[in-house]
Amino acid sequence: MKNTPKFIIAVLSLFLAVACGVEGEKRSGNPIFEGWYADPEGVIFNDTYWIYPTWSQPFPEQLHLDAFSSKDLVTWQKHERIIDQTAISWLNSALWAPSIIEKGGRYYLMFSCNDVHEGEIGGIGVAVADNPAGPFKDLLGKPLINDIINGAQPIDQFVFKDTDGTYYMYYGGWKHCNVCKLNDDFTGFVPFEDGEIFKEITPGEYVEGPFMFIRDGKYYFMWSEGKWTRDNYRVAYAISDNPLGPFETKGVILQTDPEIGTGAGHHSVMHNPHSGKYYIVYHRHPLGSTDGNDRRTCIDELHFAENGDILPVVMTFEGVESDPLTK
Repeated sequence: MKNTPKFIIAVLSLFLAVACGVEGEKRSGNPIFEGWYADPEGVIFNDTYWIYPTWSQPFPEQLHLDAFSSKDLVTWQKHERIIDQTAISWLNSALWAPSIIEKGGRYYLMFSCNDVHEGEIGGIGVAVADNPAGPFKDLLGKPLINDIINGAQPIDQFVFKDTDGTYYMYYGGWKHCNVCKLNDDFTGFVPFEDGEIFKEITPGEYVEGPFMFIRDGKYYFMWSEGKWTRDNYRVAYAISDNPLGPFETKGVILQTDPEIGTGAGHHSVMHNPHSGKYYIVYHRHPLGSTDGNDRRTCIDELHFAENGDILPVVMTFEGVESDPLTK
């Protein structure tokens, strides 16, 4: 099989895995569930993996969010319409890029709403529920962030809890990224020591889709570059000793593979503390697709070099093996 294209090898491998049934290793496959879904936020609540994606449709139709849950990364349950336009009075077009965090037994879902420009109503909103499957209700009845600050369109928010209990929100489109500190009930912000509320921390070729995680005391700040409808969409990252930087840019780790999929980006990362494995959840365009909204949610394993650098992600059709969150 020396000269066999990677595409054919991947398809054969997936076929063999399915054909082996219980004797073979169960795998998720890619995409991991049916439908056009993008911008997936993967998160762990107790013993369950959850993914909160955008329903990838033209903006006027993109008026609800679904969620998916799994005990093992292989079998996924769909939770339909965890929030929609009936719960957000100021939504008129485009609901996307959800980010969720649990605090005090409640689940706070941050969302981007209306493709907002200066002088328009929209931006980043907050919804809350007592269950990760919803239903979620708008917490404020208005945007949490409506304004264009430091040139950043208020979209693609990610909430990150630091080791000291501080909740940071990273957000921004239009090639600008801001960070701010959320207050205790996620209804507003806490100024930094210098009095600023929003700090710009835009790295390298940043476009949108920020994400942060900690590993071995290092802060991994990640983002998407390129155009989300194009083949040049990709994921890059930087490392710092501090959630506010300065960040050392490391480079691109996820991008188009012409034999697997194109325009791979807007990702998140999950870590199973029992197996020690890290996973990158992302969207990509299927080979041959010509519709920019045709984006599918996929998962592959994330690997690290001995020095802590992230190794380039190898996209697959097979996906990942079963990896329950319980021992």
